[in-house]
Amino acid sequence: MNFNFLSPVSDSVLAHCELLSQQTIGRKVKIHSSQYGIPDLDDVKLAIIGVKENRNDVNYIGSELNFDIIRTTLYSLFPGNWSTTLADLGDIEPGETVEDSYFALRTAIEVLVEKKIIPIILGGSQDLTYANYRAYDNLQPMVNIVNVDTNFDLGDSSLPIKNNSYFGKIILEEPYNLFNYSTIGYQTYFNSQEEIDLMERLYFEAYRLGEVSKNIHAVEPAMRDAHIVTVDLKSVRAAEVGERLKFTPNGLDGKEICAITRYAGISNKVSSFGIYEYHYEKKDTITAMLVAQMIWYFIEGVNCRVKDDDFIDSNNYQKYNVLIEDEELIFFKSVKTGRWWIEIPFLTDLNNKLKKHTLLPCAHEDYEAATQGKIPERWYKAYRKNNF
Repeated sequence: MNFNFLSPVSDSVLAHCELLSQQTIGRKVKIHSSQYGIPDLDDVKLAIIGVKENRNDVNYIGSELNFDIIRTTLYSLFPGNWSTTLADLGDIEPGETVEDSYFALRTAIEVLVEKKIIPIILGGSQDLTYANYRAYDNLQPMVNIVNVDTNFDLGDSSLPIKNNSYFGKIILEEPYNLFNYSTIGYQTYFNSQEEIDLMERLYFEAYRLGEVSKNIHAVEPAMRDAHIVTVDLKSVRAAEVGERLKFTPNGLDGKEICAITRYAGISNKVSSFGIYEYHYEKKDTITAMLVAQMIWYFIEGVNCRVKDDDFIDSNNYQKYNVLIEDEELIFFKSVKTGRWWIEIPFLTDLNNKLKKHTLLPCAHEDYEAATQGKIPERWYKAYRKNNF
């Protein structure tokens, strides 16, 4: 497959890379350059793609995107004890229309995911998540999305797609491939009551900022079940970012957003990861460093993946049965990692949306709550959605 729509990493970034220590990421990454072209992807596990598309931002005023400062910052970091190879495939330049940019991104993601390469997308406005989602149309029947954001981004699906309404398009446009949608770090005052009610009616999951800050581990099961993770940088509080990204005084701090991206990396299901709503500012080294560290933690997570969700061999898990009223809840605990799952029962004569995916990631706290007679909310929502 030829990626002729990708422009190479700039010569200035490559020149900066030459000055770095041999131990840094920049000296180990396979880079798409104007001199050597697209690198060989045979042993590559992760690939960075910049997308210079932000015309569907509701506040778009003609500003251009540039990811050079993020790249130079990421390249200057030292890798962990990683066994995976990283590539930087350069940028998708803005197409003649936004749809052209969507098509290029969709094509790139589809090819990479088929090759078992995880794309790390740098955006651009968050409506690019729509193109990311559509890349899965030919890859798998049902998709779970986790959105780290202050907003649900449901919007009015009857209007043209924007970065604050792209999710309405995902829900309502065919083919209907979405199974679950989770929003992490949402803030109630940025979302209308109608949107909050709609999330409830569709049995989607929403984790308020206060919940996440109080117990960051609570988001891990949602990440473990995600195929696509999309991060809006506006979910980060103003004190942590540069002037053009100061959106709200309340939000996730640097440690929290990095912990979340690490959870995304650890998930065995996550096959594409995007960081969006970056607004370029020439001297904004703080935001660039935060994004670089988010990418670092995602790659670290990928390197820490453990195959612990194969429940064929009973030696690899412990099984627990909990009776609540007329329901028998069945929990599984991995011997390798200590992570928990709960079985979702379904009626075999229904057109079951989950197919073989009847085990839902959960937390130890869900098992403890079940032993006290409380049905876990994640189980309830998945069960209702499956019989919706």
